[in-house]
Amino acid sequence: MPGHPASHPHPENSETSPLRLVAWETTRNCNLSCVHCRASAEKGPYEGELDTRTAIRLIDQIAETAKPIVILTGGEPLLRPDIFELASYGTEKGLRMVMAPNGTLITEKIAGKMVETGIKRISISIDGAGKDHHDSFRGVKGAYDEALKGLNFAREAGIEFQINTTITQANLDQIPEILELAEKLGAAAHHIFLLVPTGRGKYILDQEITADDYEKTLNWFYDQRQHTTLQLKATCAPHYYRILRQRAKKDGQAVTFKTHGLDAVTRGCLGGTGFCFISHTGIVQPCGYLNINCGDVTKQPFNDIWNSSDVFLSLRNYDNLKGKCGQCEFKKVCGGCRARAFEATGDYLAEEPLCTYLPGSPSAR
Repeated sequence: MPGHPASHPHPENSETSPLRLVAWETTRNCNLSCVHCRASAEKGPYEGELDTRTAIRLIDQIAETAKPIVILTGGEPLLRPDIFELASYGTEKGLRMVMAPNGTLITEKIAGKMVETGIKRISISIDGAGKDHHDSFRGVKGAYDEALKGLNFAREAGIEFQINTTITQANLDQIPEILELAEKLGAAAHHIFLLVPTGRGKYILDQEITADDYEKTLNWFYDQRQHTTLQLKATCAPHYYRILRQRAKKDGQAVTFKTHGLDAVTRGCLGGTGFCFISHTGIVQPCGYLNINCGDVTKQPFNDIWNSSDVFLSLRNYDNLKGKCGQCEFKKVCGGCRARAFEATGDYLAEEPLCTYLPGSPSAR
């Protein structure tokens, strides 16, 4: 595989990268057809999905490795028949169980099951300030109205929720309105995602924002910290953790982080360092967008994969990063998006292609 780091030294202490967050694609089956979907998910069924017994064993192995936040995702996780059995079991094992449904299938009864099985937070994606853009992005007419209806059921049941938004050229100018909508809906947080061109996302690559827009958007997002009570987080946007430090230093403020909800982040790219993704068939990857097989939980214990994967170990040694990412004084807090690097070059250790920052720039001082 291009970019395989077999020749790179491993860090001496893998325990310096505790597992904080696991995204588990419990099913690839989905009732929507989102234009950016990394999995190109659609209505299934899909072969090879983990059965209940194997899924329970996986939860045991995750709990034996650490006590991370576990995101039950998909596809659409609510289309998995045993999803609440898995949620309940994870809760019993002491894991913080959260879920990432699209909202359209949440009813009063489903919201009640979420509460009953210990789901602590859900994330719902809203990708437009109104129904036209959201429905177009999600590939199904009525998706916006159904998502808001589902959110209302969740809120009435007392479930904490966050709004996720994938940013493209088509909705870049709507982000302030979506943030305002999140506030009005009573969300606990707004997480923005910078498009990673994988899956169906490859076919809307022309909608990817430029590196300059990227930088401006993340600086605007930083400014909103002073104007909203929402928890704000940028995902697949590791530069934000450089900007946090640059702006905080400029403002004479300390940089502090809190762990809450679906958030367990103190640096930019967590792929393989504090986070991993498990596919619907049990393949472990650094993240859902970085399609590199690091092990198969049906053939190898999860703990062994997390602690011993050559790919994971290479990602934990920031000296392995190449190009300007390797030279950057912020590499330990940013790291660049390894998935974008891989999609652009075939080498997941290459420099981040959507970054305007030059190492050693006076703006860092």
